[in-house]
Amino acid sequence: MIDPRAIVDPRAELAEDVTVEAYAVIGPDVQIGAGTWIGPHAVVRGPTRIGSDNKIYQFASVGEVPQDLKYQGEATELVIGDRNVIREFVTLNRGTVQDQGRTQIGDDNLIMAYCHVAHDCVIGNRVIMSNGAQLAGHVRVDDAAILSGFTLVHQFSHIGSHAFTGMGSAVNRDVPPFVLVSGNYAEAYGINKEGLKRHGFSREEIAALHKAFKLVVKGRKLEQGLQEAELLAREFPRVAQLVEFVKNSKRGIVR
Repeated sequence: MIDPRAIVDPRAELAEDVTVEAYAVIGPDVQIGAGTWIGPHAVVRGPTRIGSDNKIYQFASVGEVPQDLKYQGEATELVIGDRNVIREFVTLNRGTVQDQGRTQIGDDNLIMAYCHVAHDCVIGNRVIMSNGAQLAGHVRVDDAAILSGFTLVHQFSHIGSHAFTGMGSAVNRDVPPFVLVSGNYAEAYGINKEGLKRHGFSREEIAALHKAFKLVVKGRKLEQGLQEAELLAREFPRVAQLVEFVKNSKRGIVR
């Protein structure tokens, strides 16, 4: 399953059915799980651990050293889960010791061409990063979030689950879960209604989230809005998730 024109370091650990196409380079301290396909001219550097059934397309750079002047060659890592699709020219960097020493990507994510995931980022499951989306260091993206093309996310920002960023958004604060933001700099425009419908949210849940959005994201008096939203959260756990995110935000939220 390894093309003879590929370069695979003998210290790499590949499951028996891993496919490595021509001119790909697999370095030492790389582990690749069953069923994963490494496209031609892709480069995987270690320490990197890649799970099962991933597809890494041509010219992707996976597990390269972080683009951080503080990095001094420490043995940090990149960890990738299962069933991810990583398209052409994607760059995924390892972590730094100033954080947890790890960049982490979960399962079932689609990372389209020319995206960048910087050091110490944490991406959940079922996230879509459209072409050219860029994450600075220490960014967290929760499950089922969608970043539209050429979204830029400032370091240490947090994108909540089921959030949606419009094309070309510049995100410099936290984006609460279920919220749609867009613009440069990004502003909050409402609940990601279409996305929530696709994921099976009920009308009642969406209506409750929309009301909570107006109270805690767009409301002028945050404390009062949080109190009213907490009453609504007793019936709708998703509202509680939104409220807790806003209360725990360290950078402040996109409004």
